[in-house]
Amino acid sequence: MFKKLKGILLFLVVVGLVISLVGCNNSTDAANAEVKKVVILTNGDDEAVAAMENALKGAGYEGKYVVQSLGTSELGGKLMAEGDKIDANLVTMSSYFVQSAQEKHNMFKDLSFTTNALEKYPSYYTPILANTGSIFINTEVIKEKGLPMPTSIKDLTKPEFKGLVSIPNIMDSSTGWLLVQAIITQYGEKAGKTILHKLIANVGPHLESSGSGPIKKVQAGEVAAGFGLRHQAVLAKEQGAPIDYIDPREGNFSLTESIAVVKKDDATTKLAMKMAEVIIKNGRKELLDYYPVALYKGETISDVHKPAHTKKFEKPLTVDLLQQHQQFFNSAK
Repeated sequence: MFKKLKGILLFLVVVGLVISLVGCNNSTDAANAEVKKVVILTNGDDEAVAAMENALKGAGYEGKYVVQSLGTSELGGKLMAEGDKIDANLVTMSSYFVQSAQEKHNMFKDLSFTTNALEKYPSYYTPILANTGSIFINTEVIKEKGLPMPTSIKDLTKPEFKGLVSIPNIMDSSTGWLLVQAIITQYGEKAGKTILHKLIANVGPHLESSGSGPIKKVQAGEVAAGFGLRHQAVLAKEQGAPIDYIDPREGNFSLTESIAVVKKDDATTKLAMKMAEVIIKNGRKELLDYYPVALYKGETISDVHKPAHTKKFEKPLTVDLLQQHQQFFNSAK
């Protein structure tokens, strides 16, 4: 009887140790899950990334996240191909890519915080910034070459602008899409293709892969006029460069970049949601300095940053529509 009792006690001790070890392992796993860094993938430029990081550090999240910057096409390809298996917890990306990825994969969680956005957006994302397109010119080159002051994109197709215009390539830069949207909206696809063909002929070697390429060439005096991001031209003029900006008759179109939380349903996802809220509520003040488009209630911008001909494309912006407009652009060459 004593041997049996001793054996039972020994068995209970062993079981207790196993349970204890399993419990410790589970606790360790839980702790590891708690301290896992939030991975942020973004197509934002340096100013946008800095503003987001400043907001996160100010809220005490320094060391709790990793930011990786990718080009729009590269990050867009990952979203469309990988869905919620993507190596990210938080994404900031062109809104049309976020929407298209959600439609394909249902990969984003509904935001758990109130945004107070001026416009209604889907429940799973909210914009962090917006970019608006316009024409800009180098006033010295315009004067030197005796060129007429353009008031529209169509004006840049005139023979006297041959070799003196720079635009972004829609195949590489979403800024180029703002140009194509304006042309199609104003002239339709048939007449628009003719105008775009003449424009591309005038552009020649000054077709840029970066949205910032045209303003750099205009500032350098390599060309007289360009199409690109309006706020860049406003800033250049304020800094004393011989630059002026012109809101084209075809309209000022805009693209937003938005923030979304990848649906992984773990402790890191909860932390990513908190960071998304911090970026929107604490980061927008700095973001407005670089991207002066009001997106939320209470935000104000100076009159100089308000385009004269704000327009929206008649169809929802999607990856499929972008591809259609890329084909339109290529067929106009």
